[in-house]
Amino acid sequence: MGIDKQSELAANLQIGPTSLGMVRIYIEGEGVDLPLDFDPDEADEIAEELRAAAERARAMAKDNRGPEPKKRK
Repeated sequence: MGIDKQSELAANLQIGPTSLGMVRIYIEGEGVDLPLDFDPDEADEIAEELRAAAERARAMAKDNRGPEPKKRK
């Protein structure tokens, strides 16, 4: 499955600090328990990538809506 394919899979996502000073992204779904630990600098990089992807997604959604209708005066 690619990043641009829809899926019927569902999972829970939790994000928080660990007692060892790491940032954990924890994914839990049917048959999956996946803890991913990152140092704070890596977590910052991931956050920047998420923000950039959100901006690109907004731009794509806007482009897919087409031009704004002309306003009547």
